Amino acid sequence: MDIELIEIHDFLSSCPPFDILPAEVLEGLPGQLTIRYVRRESPVMEAGQVLDALQIIRTGAVEIYLKDGNLLTRLNEGDIFGAQTLLRGRTIVTNVQAIEDCLIYQMPAEIFFDLCQQFEEFKAFFGPVGADRLRSALQRTESGFSQPFDLMGVGMEVFLSRKPVALPPDATIQEAAKIMCDQRVSSLLVMKGHRLVGIVTDRDLRERVIAAGRDTSQSIKKIMTAKPVTLGVRRTAFDALMTMAQNNIHHLPIRNRDKVVGVVTPRDLNRNQCTSVVYLVHQISRTKDVGDLQETSTRTSELLEQMESNGATADSITHALTVVADSITRRLLKQAEAKLGPPPVPYAWMSAGSQGRNEMTVQSDQDNCLLIDDRYKKGKHGAYFSALANYVCDGLKACDYAYCPGDAMAVNQVWRQPFSTWRKRFFSWIREPDRNALMLASIFFDLSFVHGDEALFWQLRYDVIEESSKNRIFLAHMASNALSRQPPLGFFRNFVLIRGGEHDDTLDLKKNGVIPIVDLARVYALDRGIQAVNTRSRLEAAREVGALSASGSQDLLDALALINGTRIRHQARMIREGKKPDNFVHPEELSNFERQHLKDAFSIVQTMQSSLEQRYQVSRFM
Repeated sequence: MDIELIEIHDFLSSCPPFDILPAEVLEGLPGQLTIRYVRRESPVMEAGQVLDALQIIRTGAVEIYLKDGNLLTRLNEGDIFGAQTLLRGRTIVTNVQAIEDCLIYQMPAEIFFDLCQQFEEFKAFFGPVGADRLRSALQRTESGFSQPFDLMGVGMEVFLSRKPVALPPDATIQEAAKIMCDQRVSSLLVMKGHRLVGIVTDRDLRERVIAAGRDTSQSIKKIMTAKPVTLGVRRTAFDALMTMAQNNIHHLPIRNRDKVVGVVTPRDLNRNQCTSVVYLVHQISRTKDVGDLQETSTRTSELLEQMESNGATADSITHALTVVADSITRRLLKQAEAKLGPPPVPYAWMSAGSQGRNEMTVQSDQDNCLLIDDRYKKGKHGAYFSALANYVCDGLKACDYAYCPGDAMAVNQVWRQPFSTWRKRFFSWIREPDRNALMLASIFFDLSFVHGDEALFWQLRYDVIEESSKNRIFLAHMASNALSRQPPLGFFRNFVLIRGGEHDDTLDLKKNGVIPIVDLARVYALDRGIQAVNTRSRLEAAREVGALSASGSQDLLDALALINGTRIRHQARMIREGKKPDNFVHPEELSNFERQHLKDAFSIVQTMQSSLEQRYQVSRFM
């Protein structure tokens, strides 16, 4: 291959959709292309002509005009045009004008059709812009790993290779140790008939028998963990991993209805280093003070980088990082209670914002609040809860969870209130939605329980969701608020970059990428009284109850996966380079593939925002 053909080959190999073609096919393409030079301000194609080749812009830029003279779009290096004309019958219906000196590769129509026939993914690229192409891109990204890491798609059946080993409660410790040794297992179920009443692990034998000098003729009832946490067989491996991390356990019985069908451990679920989330949470549970926690929390960046490099989805990574943040928060609360004494009245610590939605990254700040039983008396109990909140919020700050810029934290007296005050406040936001109320609603409608009296939390949640779903004016205002943040995409599908300041010429993938989807999902969820707060769960639930069409829900899920995936890869890259991760991406750091499909994702969000605007007649409130 001569040097000119090598240059064409290298260009095509980095240009979607040619980059997906097999190497032997791609290698044969350069010699079959013709090269055309077009001077600036010269016509490239005119309406009425018959097109006989696909046009690939190597350098320069063109504008495409409708017959009536209106500008349709502007294209530049790496863009392709003429595909729809070839697929439609070859007669050109637009005018194309060079606005810069152009070098264009021309692929004969017959070769283009042959590639479309041979490679479905290549053909799909030239389908309607947006959802289908984006879905194809996501499949390619996920298949790019030799060992797909997404445990969210793997059912528990895969890991149940043997029946559980069990003994009755009156069996002796000696019998338990012998059967565990003979069967080469690290845990044993304690069954009363068909009912699971406990579990004994090798750790119990070490700590509760050998270290304690216990007589091994005693029954295993004395050393078992009663009423162990279990998981249904239809749940995913990721659910199992998170359940073990949240409960700080290493053996998880799996049940099919009421029958225990196996036990899984982190080793069973081992996919490279992801299980490190379980060990990280375990380390957190053993810390004694804020200093210990601070040291342990430094590994969260390492966790993100490891999971990303092993192909975990953004959804899995943000979920795991939230589990770590929740564990740190619980540990701080337990330390505070040990220091201050037991709480004088019941309370619930709640997380909000990205932590509440299970969508944290390593640079997320803290949003939290305190819900206190109505027996609370400010004069009598106020100092206790103020000290508790200060200990936890300052501890989170020490662990690199920045203070909320808007002061939406329990350390602020405003967000540390009894149940009746919280209920009244939410109802006020719903019935009299002003700008400030909508801003606060976008934070505090994403609450999750972290620690304390869970019943308090759920009572508030049920009351608030029921009230919000009945108020159409409030929902219309929330819809209007959801449109206040637009994807960074201009009229010509060009990126709209930040201008000036520290993040000049970048895209904010959180504020203008992820948050618009979060806002859309929140409106659909509140409209139908959906209790979920995670964005993915909200979109799936909205589809189930008919608030969103199946295609609309899937399009937004795909857009969320692609934007968040790009954001996580950017953060992982910064961590590897020793930089502090952020959400600001220079388009130049993205490949052609990523830029093209990021535009598709933004375009989908714009379309869904338009749909929301019409549905709630938002123009009346703007």
